[in-house]
Amino acid sequence: MVREARYTRLCSTKSILTVNGQFPGPTIEAYHGEMLHGVKQPKNPWSDGPEYITQCPIKPGGKFRQLLVFSIEEGTIWWHAHSDWARATVHGAIYVYPKEGEFYPFPKPDEEVPIILGEWWKSDIRDVYEEFIRTGGSPNTSDAFTINGYPGDLYPCSESFKLNVRYGKTYFLRIVNAAMNHNLFFSVSKHKLKVVGVDSGYSEPLIRDYICISPGQTVDALLHANQDPDDYYMAARAYSSAVEASFNNGTTTARIHYKGNHARTKFPSLPYFPKYNDTKAAFDYYTSIKGLSETYPYQVPKDITTHMLITLSVNAVPCSEDSSCGGPNGTRLSSSMNNISFEAPNIDILEAYYHQLKGVYDRDFPKFPPLLFDFTAEYLPLELEIPKKGTKVAVLKYGSTMEIVFQGTTLVSGIDHPIHLHGTSFFSVGYGFGNFDKHKDPMKYNLENPPLVNTVLVPNSGWAAIRYMAANPGVWLVHCHHERHLAWGMDTVFIVTNGEGDAVMRPPPSDMPPC
Repeated sequence: MVREARYTRLCSTKSILTVNGQFPGPTIEAYHGEMLHGVKQPKNPWSDGPEYITQCPIKPGGKFRQLLVFSIEEGTIWWHAHSDWARATVHGAIYVYPKEGEFYPFPKPDEEVPIILGEWWKSDIRDVYEEFIRTGGSPNTSDAFTINGYPGDLYPCSESFKLNVRYGKTYFLRIVNAAMNHNLFFSVSKHKLKVVGVDSGYSEPLIRDYICISPGQTVDALLHANQDPDDYYMAARAYSSAVEASFNNGTTTARIHYKGNHARTKFPSLPYFPKYNDTKAAFDYYTSIKGLSETYPYQVPKDITTHMLITLSVNAVPCSEDSSCGGPNGTRLSSSMNNISFEAPNIDILEAYYHQLKGVYDRDFPKFPPLLFDFTAEYLPLELEIPKKGTKVAVLKYGSTMEIVFQGTTLVSGIDHPIHLHGTSFFSVGYGFGNFDKHKDPMKYNLENPPLVNTVLVPNSGWAAIRYMAANPGVWLVHCHHERHLAWGMDTVFIVTNGEGDAVMRPPPSDMPPC
């Protein structure tokens, strides 16, 4: 049940939207292959959730039963709202265990712990959202980061999440970045993290002092309690590569407390972190992640039938003649994919596609940039900043083997973009800086054991390449998981056509919310 609840954080009390009165929301637990009454959702986009993409919003007093099918996922994923900025407080973890009778590809841990990283504003989140949409500027920076809803010891009037551990035991940290607009470094003082999974896919064990995790991503990590009995900090702070963008430079902390340690350290030492703008550290981590190939649902596609190159830009559009907006030089901030700033319709695209309604969307989203320029140049002409607006989708033939290169640009502001594809997991096969070179860069792809993920962080002034098979018929949102960029139009829709036999999208349920 979604409802308003009152919470105190950072010396302020306010009403927030919660699920079952909990913040973060309740954890869902299931087994691989289980069907429950987000996720890959085979042939079932009706329960995917984004408003005006796969459903119209659930009206006050209304209800909708979502059917979740865990088909290839195993590990940690998460659920969240997909309406304006409601996901700031409406989110929670999902544990997908191995099939009953099967086991993890690593020794069974002694305890499993959700670690949900988030952001907190003293102001009402609806006011923050409505203000930056109205003014055309950037949203106010959050007042704190949180771990399991608590900012931690370094903030005034704040409590801390505490994890009690026993020496010699192993703890399975199921880490989710639910922050709205920040990539985060996460670390634990004097302890190593063993990464064993990302985005509900297993990975080769990787031992690190820190991880980098962007909004929408999850990490499964093992923490071995092998230090002297004391208190230690786990902590997170921003990785922000944009030169001029404002960001939250605070650090959220939680305590790891060894049982039997009665002399509680008032302020433990903070763990090691790279610098806020250390792009090399962030992508040294990402490029070190290798998939556990024996668990792949299918092999990495080698014979590609559909290529796409999609530019990701922060844009600026002129204000009306009688007003001034909050963007650079009095403009209104916008964003785009392939120079198209997405406009949501007033009826959901899935319904329009299923019932063959005309005039709701156009099928001509460009598969390559309509504007060709030096995407990562230091200075670019101002006329390139203005995108076109539209409700354009790309139609993909069922069974297509896809290669998509997401190319960041330096229009208005270069920054990293966490790109999430609904309805599928994909192989993250390559990263690079500068402009993608279709002749040279594919030679450096990892096609043997890339991680299987659902969100990829595209580096500032660089590119990221993914491959997958379009084998899930339906209507699926593609978007940046920085919520301000999504609100400005950095999204599009992929429609995967029906295949043969039973490879056909399911019919709509009877309780779909009306528009």
